[in-house]
Amino acid sequence: MNAASLQSFLAMGGYAVYVWPAYSVFFIVLLIDWLAPLLRRRRLLRELRARMARQDARKERTNRPSAAST
Repeated sequence: MNAASLQSFLAMGGYAVYVWPAYSVFFIVLLIDWLAPLLRRRRLLRELRARMARQDARKERTNRPSAAST
């Protein structure tokens, strides 16, 4: 592929103003569509760990004998 054919390819027959932004929007949406579930999973796991830690702390408080009963 020589420089002239590469340049004509990038010009897209005069429609490059429409084609390349469409490609960029497509790839941005594709990237977001790929990243969103990963980020959501991280957030949910973090929230679940925090919830489990709170439940464990609550269990320890209720199982610990109080000073008033001794």
